[in-house]
Amino acid sequence: MSVFQEHDARATDYDLIHFEALGPEADHLREATSIAMERGELPPTHTSLMTPRSVQDYLEEHPETRLPKLITIKTHSVLPANYLAGAKKSVITRSAGYDHLEHLAATVNLASLREYCVTAVAQTVMKLLYAAAGELNHYTHQTATFDRKNSRAFVELGPHKSLTVYGVGKIGKRVYELAAANGLSVQGVDLRQDSLQNVYGEGFTFVSKDEAIMSSDIIVNAMNLTKNQASPFYNVGYFTKEYLAQARDGLIFINVTRGEIAPEAGLWDLYRAGKIMGLGLDVFSSEAEFATLVSSDEEVGDDHAAARHMVRKALDRSANIYVQPHQGFNSDLAARTKAFEAIKHVVAWHRNQGTCFDEQLPYY
Repeated sequence: MSVFQEHDARATDYDLIHFEALGPEADHLREATSIAMERGELPPTHTSLMTPRSVQDYLEEHPETRLPKLITIKTHSVLPANYLAGAKKSVITRSAGYDHLEHLAATVNLASLREYCVTAVAQTVMKLLYAAAGELNHYTHQTATFDRKNSRAFVELGPHKSLTVYGVGKIGKRVYELAAANGLSVQGVDLRQDSLQNVYGEGFTFVSKDEAIMSSDIIVNAMNLTKNQASPFYNVGYFTKEYLAQARDGLIFINVTRGEIAPEAGLWDLYRAGKIMGLGLDVFSSEAEFATLVSSDEEVGDDHAAARHMVRKALDRSANIYVQPHQGFNSDLAARTKAFEAIKHVVAWHRNQGTCFDEQLPYY
C-alpha cells in the first residue's frame, strides 16, 4: 500500500518522496501511483511520501531524514550536497523547465515533464495574442464612456500576418498548429529544424533566426531556457533589444516559457518607442526574486524595473500589455496530466532497475 502522509523520518524510510506537492496535483499523484501499483508497474511494497514543503524546508524540520535515491521536486527545492554525493541519484522535476537542474545532468539522472502543459500553454499564447492584437485594455477603457467613434483600430489576424514560433518542441508545435488554425501565416525557428521537419512532416515551415526577425508581425517564445553556455541551445538573453529592433514596426511579442530569454528592459524600451505594439508575458526574469519586488518601490536592476513598469501598466490597463503568473500551467487537464507524467517516469525508473529514466537530460 502506498503511503501519502507526513512522517517521523526516524521511524520510516520511503522509496519515493514528492516535494512541493499540494492541491489538485497532489491528489492526482496519489491517483496515478495507485493505478500504477494496481497494474503491477510499481512494486507492491512501494511507499511514497507527499509533502507540500521544499526539500530544504522539509529537511530543516526533519533533519534525520534519509532521502531516497529517487525524489520528485519543483523549482523551489535545493538539493543538498551530501545527497548528491555517493551513489548516483535520480530526480524528476515536475516542471516543463529544467534549467534549475541542468548543471547536474552529468552526475544525476534527471527527467522533466514535457507533455503536461502543452495545450494549456499553447492556449495561453492564443489568449495573450488576441488580447494584444485586439487592444483589449483600450477597448475596456472605451466601455466606460461607450465611446465607439474614437476607438483605435485593432490588428485583425489572418494570412496577411506572419507569426513565428521560436522553439518548435512540443509546446511550440501546438502553438504553431493553433496559430495556423486561426488563419495566420506561421513559421518556426529551431536549431533542430532538419530532424523536426522529418518528424512533423511538410506542414511545418522553418526559417533562420535572421530571416524570421525581418518577416514577423508576431513573435512567440516557446523555447526552454538553456543556461549552459557550452550548449548550442544556450539562449539566455536571446531576444536582445538590438535583435528585436530589426523587426517590423507594430510587433506583437509573447513569452510563455522563461523571462531570462527575453530581458524586460529591452522589451520595455521597444514598447515605449513604438516598435512593439503589444506584449503578452506569462514569465519574468529571476521570477522568484521579482515576486518579492513587484509591489514595492525598492530600487532594482534594469530588467526588474522594466518588468515592474509593465506589470503596473497592465494592471491599470493603460498600455497594450498583458501579464499573468504562469497561468498556462494550471488548467484542469494540465494538473492531472502533470501528475501522471511524473509517475510515468517513476515507472520507467523501476523498470530500468533504478539505473536511469527512459527519457532524461541531456535531451538534445
